[in-house]
Amino acid sequence: MGRVLERLAVAKRALGTLEELAYREAPSPLERDAAIQRFEYTFEAFWKALQVFLREREGLEAASPKRAIRLAHEVGLMEEEEARLALTMADDRNLTVHTYNETLAQAIFARLGGYAQLMGKVLGRMMDEGRPL
Repeated sequence: MGRVLERLAVAKRALGTLEELAYREAPSPLERDAAIQRFEYTFEAFWKALQVFLREREGLEAASPKRAIRLAHEVGLMEEEEARLALTMADDRNLTVHTYNETLAQAIFARLGGYAQLMGKVLGRMMDEGRPL
């Protein structure tokens, strides 16, 4: 479980940086863009923690974020609605990497608070599951 706890710690730290900006009501363009950048690396840390957790705790392999999300739902780490939101989050993360425009940036920023809450819940569940028995 050492690797899982290490990945969870990295993801929690990344999430903390996202939370600093994700809930701003009227961010400047610079703050919005910084929040989106933080979302990108937080999502990466989140899904990689999920991947390692699934491998070490459940014996399941997930080579992609969406596969990890689907498996997390199957093993009970995410409820169905949470998994749907997480899949949307994965799509938004892909959009931030491949496309940039003002309208898209505003739309994604508006969803960051919900994504941060979801990642926090799931990371908390993995931390509870990751404690030695």
